[in-house]
Amino acid sequence: MNKTWFITGASSGLGKMMAERLLARGDRVTATVRREDALADLRQTYGDSLSVAKLDVTDTNGIRTTVDEAFQRMGRIDIVVSNAGYGLFGAAEELSDAQIDQQIATNLTGSIQTIRAVLPHLRRQGGGRILQLSSEGGLIAYPNFSLYHATKWGIEGFVEAVAQEVAPFGIDFILAEPGPTATNFAAGLMRATPTDVYDDTPAGAVRKALDSGDFAIKGDAGRTVDAMISAADSKTPPLRLALGSTAYENIVRELSKRLAGIKAQREIAFSADQDGSNETA
Repeated sequence: MNKTWFITGASSGLGKMMAERLLARGDRVTATVRREDALADLRQTYGDSLSVAKLDVTDTNGIRTTVDEAFQRMGRIDIVVSNAGYGLFGAAEELSDAQIDQQIATNLTGSIQTIRAVLPHLRRQGGGRILQLSSEGGLIAYPNFSLYHATKWGIEGFVEAVAQEVAPFGIDFILAEPGPTATNFAAGLMRATPTDVYDDTPAGAVRKALDSGDFAIKGDAGRTVDAMISAADSKTPPLRLALGSTAYENIVRELSKRLAGIKAQREIAFSADQDGSNETA
């Protein structure tokens, strides 16, 4: 049975590739882009199966209008893909205030407002699914990506809570967590002006690896998109979907270390309870 999709940030990368594969199998897609001509090739091939809307996700009113129009036009949207976002690269003190504000407005606030805008529609139609593009960087952290991680850790916490709120309405979520993947992500990075004080630090090492091409990128974009579509198609998808061996290994290692660290603090943790409240622990 054919499905209807709403995808933000579909101008290029994983978003555009997902739209193309969905259209090729006969689904209908509303795709949002920042450049009106970004999907001209797909519109020519797939005609009315593809609707394109110009949208900057930092414009909350624009999000609401675009979402309302998409649901009115398509009647029902089965899966919403909140994909719009980009990376901000630089040590925390190198970043400008404007860069920080733009990163948060796009990756975090934009994703939050997209989800908020679609929820009433999904609830009224009796359910639906939201696939939020996160990253392995929603659970781990690299030097030089502090603000990017702040947005991805933030959207993961938001989704964790909202998923519980709307589950009774038949609405569920997938947090897609790709590792480094061969897309145009690196080319689209917004960069801070580097300072030489970080040259001989972990931040400097990551910068050198990225600039030299030594930063390992194992993820395949096409296979990543296929895995996301497959998860979105399934009856019971996972809340979190790690994509790529790098993401899997990094997340398992970090969560195992974090769990071991918190378990070692059990006595301290319980000592902070009120007297008598942990007698049966």
